[in-house]
Amino acid sequence: MSQSRTPAPAPSQVTANVVRGCLGNLIEWYDWFAYATFSIYFAAAFFPEGDATAQLLSTAVVFAVGFLMRPLGGWLLGAYADRYGRRRALTLSVTLMSVGSLTIALAPGHATIGVWAPVLLVLARLLQGLSVGGEFGSSASYLAEVAPPGRRGFYSSFQYVSIVLGQLAALLVAIVLQRLLTDDQVQSWGWRIPFAIGAVAGLVVMYLRRTMEESQHFQRERAKAAAAHERKGLYALFTEYPRQLLAVFGLAIGGTVAFYTYTTYLQKYLVNTAGIAKSTVSVIGFAALFVYMLLQPVAGALSDRFGRRPVMFVFSLGGMALTVPIMTVLGDTDSPWFAFLLMTVALTFLTGYSALAAIIKAEMFPTKVRALGVGLPHALVTATFGGLTEPIALALKKAGHETVFFWYVTGCIALTFLATLVVREPSRTSLLETGATSATPAPPTTAPLP
Repeated sequence: MSQSRTPAPAPSQVTANVVRGCLGNLIEWYDWFAYATFSIYFAAAFFPEGDATAQLLSTAVVFAVGFLMRPLGGWLLGAYADRYGRRRALTLSVTLMSVGSLTIALAPGHATIGVWAPVLLVLARLLQGLSVGGEFGSSASYLAEVAPPGRRGFYSSFQYVSIVLGQLAALLVAIVLQRLLTDDQVQSWGWRIPFAIGAVAGLVVMYLRRTMEESQHFQRERAKAAAAHERKGLYALFTEYPRQLLAVFGLAIGGTVAFYTYTTYLQKYLVNTAGIAKSTVSVIGFAALFVYMLLQPVAGALSDRFGRRPVMFVFSLGGMALTVPIMTVLGDTDSPWFAFLLMTVALTFLTGYSALAAIIKAEMFPTKVRALGVGLPHALVTATFGGLTEPIALALKKAGHETVFFWYVTGCIALTFLATLVVREPSRTSLLETGATSATPAPPTTAPLP
């Protein structure tokens, strides 16, 4: 059974839908990183008075709980998006995040309600973990489906633009509050402001997402599914598309570890190993991440012109060759400008993965399991490899084997290189471009090189 190619929508229509989709992604990642940024201030409010390290450890454990919920979110919201639509799933996702942020902003402290304070914090993080876990697959599917043929890489790259912009927004709010309020004021009540901002912004985006147009791919799939009973969900995913799943795992491992190494851990590395001042490192990180954000559409457009695999090879080959030298030199430098340059070089190569993280996976699955097929393996890799990146780095440093971590990152990137090596060019076998749906068998995802 064949399907006609999806008509190319007007550029203004595409832009409006992409903006509304990415705004929610921005808000969700702002809320996610706001917790990490302000935990040093609210730790004492939710946990009994005592050792500050124990309080921070408690907030870190709650943060980890959010990571563990991401695979569940990838499963539940991915299946929801494939059954009821991308728009409804994206609206639900940002609603969960908004409720979680509002709960943190308004929750009384331990001194007021005792043990129920950390319970509320955990519940809020559970909602946020579900939200972030389900956002990636639904957002990746939506952006890929609403973009016009031949420009899907460019438009899909804005998913990581919004992720990085969320990080920058959380950091910017922290900088502003630290300038306007005293440390005591931030510690007492100021830490609630960023969560209140996230909750209100989430409600605005929830309304905007309700006005998004559903993708034509999903509308066609829903119309066809109404006339024929088809297997969907996990059973269809694991039985019909096992090679695609393995390919997504392989592609995601190296990119995820590199992302958390260079966007999150590297700033701690510059303080603890290189000895650069925290305030200076914050400026270095902000500037490098800003450049990194601007590079995403460039790499996405290059993938539309030259293919996904060549751009992914730039990341994997560059990452394997440069990770150990860059991390080694960064650990010995005391120059902020040189540190910024090296961090920017690393992030430039990382762009070869992050700009394509959505589209290269979305092109492997048909509409009926696309959000689940993209979201679940990505969430599993993020919860394990991504969540363990910083603990592994710190544990190896404490054991006196810090350089082993550099080789660990290199090895993970090598797995992505191998996955890129064996997959067919996704843009040529794309189920988005061919018009294939769940009634059409998916082409093989992996094959020997010609």
